[in-house]
Amino acid sequence: MGFIKKNLLKVIEWKDNSKDIVVYRFPMDDRYAIMTGSTLVVRESQVAIFVYKGKVADIFEPGTYKLSTENMPFISKILALPTAFELPVQAEVYFVNTKQFTGQKWGTQNPIALRDKDFGVVRLRGYGIYAFRIVDPKKFMNEMFGTNHIYTTSDVAEQLRPMVIQAITDCIAESKISLLDLAANYKEFSQKVEENSDKEFADYGIKLERLVIENMSLPEDVERALDERSKVGIMEDKIGAYSQLQAAQALRDAAKNPNGNNMASLGVGLGVAGAMGNVFGNSLNTQNKPKPKTKQCVKCGMEIPERSKHCPECGAPQMPKCPKCGEMVSTRAKFCPNCGEKMAPTKKVCAHCGEELKANAKFCPNCGESTKK
Repeated sequence: MGFIKKNLLKVIEWKDNSKDIVVYRFPMDDRYAIMTGSTLVVRESQVAIFVYKGKVADIFEPGTYKLSTENMPFISKILALPTAFELPVQAEVYFVNTKQFTGQKWGTQNPIALRDKDFGVVRLRGYGIYAFRIVDPKKFMNEMFGTNHIYTTSDVAEQLRPMVIQAITDCIAESKISLLDLAANYKEFSQKVEENSDKEFADYGIKLERLVIENMSLPEDVERALDERSKVGIMEDKIGAYSQLQAAQALRDAAKNPNGNNMASLGVGLGVAGAMGNVFGNSLNTQNKPKPKTKQCVKCGMEIPERSKHCPECGAPQMPKCPKCGEMVSTRAKFCPNCGEKMAPTKKVCAHCGEELKANAKFCPNCGESTKK
């Protein structure tokens, strides 16, 4: 009787207070052994695996069990003894955590070489998080943790992380999406990886529940080149103003140079000043260039060059106006036909086209009309 009390284990259970333990082997020291009448407690998100002589004997889902030969078939099959279950059974009990393990990190230790349609062969880095769950405890035990006393998420990650990165690499390469459009497709990539990885992860009794791509980045020199390319695109229609700004900044920096007295700095300063002078000189010349003199068309009032003989808008000959009443008067008239005001003497011009004529000209050299009309 003392022997039985010594080896009697009344309750077999695992109160999981951790966040990262995937498998826990219940301790079986010299004081404990499994006997008929013992109680097995399997909590939610747990599975209990009984291992006898190195083989999986029974698997218990969540619930409370009173152990007997009826609910432990392996006992009746393996122990064909007259004292079956009167003596303790030496077996191992493993509790497998079947909850979803979230927040597992993945990242590329080395850059991934990919061929891009815009940039050619580039190296890509990335990182993010994923979540997994044990869906087949027996297969998971056979393929992954064996008979370890404790198996944690970090142990699982050693196997899963390379598989996740490989799946992401294959997905991006097969999509043939430009690197410039990667950020807009993170969610689609994640969903595709989850779908494609089901079979591979199932071989280990695991399911990839969720994958998140937080960032995919290019090497620093490529990112700098992209920044310069973007800058040029933004300044494309303002390149003149941008050149003036750069020249002004260069001149300011040269003036602040403490070694500005040496010949090299002086040459740089003069070169920058000369370039800046040319830039602003051309601009000032354009701004200060006098505007051509204009006059108003005697008929429609449009601004036309002062020496115009016909209005380019209405085609009217540009005859002078009476200074008193404003009536248009022929260049040959000496008095205004409307008010009789004496007209100031003018040069001889063609009455037809307004071309200036020599005093003895009989025909207009511009239109050929006779000057005697």
